[in-house]
Amino acid sequence: MIFLKLKSAALQLTLFIAVVISILLMGFVLLLHTHKQFQIQTDFMVEATQNTDIGIDYAMRHTIFLKDTISVPLDETTENTLKIYRDFWGIFERIFVVSHVKNTYFQKTALLGAKSKDQNRTALYLEETNKPLVVVGDTKIEGLVYLPKQGVKTGTIGGHHYTGSQLIYGPIKTATSLPKIASAVIEQIESIALLSDEILESQFIHIKPGKLYENSFEKPVLCFYSKDKIDLNNMQLTGHFVVQSKTKITVEASSVLKDIVLIAPEIEIKNNVTGTFQAFATQKLQVGTAVQLEYPSALILNKINFSGNTANSSGQKEKPSLYIGDYSTIKGPLIYLGSESSNTFKNQVSIDAKALVIGELYCTQNTELKGRVYGSVFSKNFIANQFGSIYINHIYNGKINSHQLPKNYVGLLFETNKKEVLKWLY
Repeated sequence: MIFLKLKSAALQLTLFIAVVISILLMGFVLLLHTHKQFQIQTDFMVEATQNTDIGIDYAMRHTIFLKDTISVPLDETTENTLKIYRDFWGIFERIFVVSHVKNTYFQKTALLGAKSKDQNRTALYLEETNKPLVVVGDTKIEGLVYLPKQGVKTGTIGGHHYTGSQLIYGPIKTATSLPKIASAVIEQIESIALLSDEILESQFIHIKPGKLYENSFEKPVLCFYSKDKIDLNNMQLTGHFVVQSKTKITVEASSVLKDIVLIAPEIEIKNNVTGTFQAFATQKLQVGTAVQLEYPSALILNKINFSGNTANSSGQKEKPSLYIGDYSTIKGPLIYLGSESSNTFKNQVSIDAKALVIGELYCTQNTELKGRVYGSVFSKNFIANQFGSIYINHIYNGKINSHQLPKNYVGLLFETNKKEVLKWLY
């Protein structure tokens, strides 16, 4: 009887061990299968990611119609697809690439600009107006310079002479007309005020002080629009947003704006504002003191189609202007576009003595440069308003240094520049 019980217990133990071994074998097989499937999906994701890089590179080397989607042929199976969509975000091209590999999906969104030269970067391009450049005081220009055929000379303002050891610290070439900004960028600047007309009613929003608003660039743009003045006070806006007023936008220091676009006839950026955004105005664009706009920001004043005047607080008429106050730093392009003015003795762009621009300053009329530019200045004329007098084509204490521009800087796109990724969007 005891022997039978032992045989029965042994049989149960054998069956239990067999079941355990079977479960372990099945688990091992399942683990191998899962690992293999995971490896396949990983390979698909890697391939999809690599294909989006191919798409970005393709967009930089080929012409794609604005707001058009194209398919890029791939060498692999027809189940893999790569599509590219091109439009603008502010003055920068935006490329949206979508890659499908089997059932795996990946997308990238990039802003494109112009890659600056590593060597012989342009520090100054002064248009040929049959007048020489006159340097006075602590002015210092370092880098490649294009000047009118009359060249450069020293001058005196209020008893202050030029203090430098040489006139230009770099090679000098002969200038003609200003280099042309890429036509697509100009068209974008001229038409950006119509952006709200293309936005669906469901994409218009209301924003309130004390709130945080975020919107991915992979989602439709959201727009806050008003016919009246907009005061951006005590709020945070990040991402795919447009704020547009038919009159004026004021940005207060209590607000944080990241990667958004502002559009209004007049834009005022108050003292101590920090952020990263693009601002488009047609009458006036004023930047206060101690403002810090990080890369890639852009300030654009387009007066080409504006024929009116604006009034200051005392009721006197004055022409539009782009002004950067003391202790402010702007990282990105500053652009003034204007028609020929009957008053050639007024500055349209003014950079205060303790202000800094890192990037490009492009002005089709008169610039008063008292501060510093790390990068390139393109201007038709210079104006110096000092000691109650106006000096034509004079730079007084202004500094331009193209060598100080970071080597990886990507900025304003000109007709002859090659495109490069400026920023990856989210």
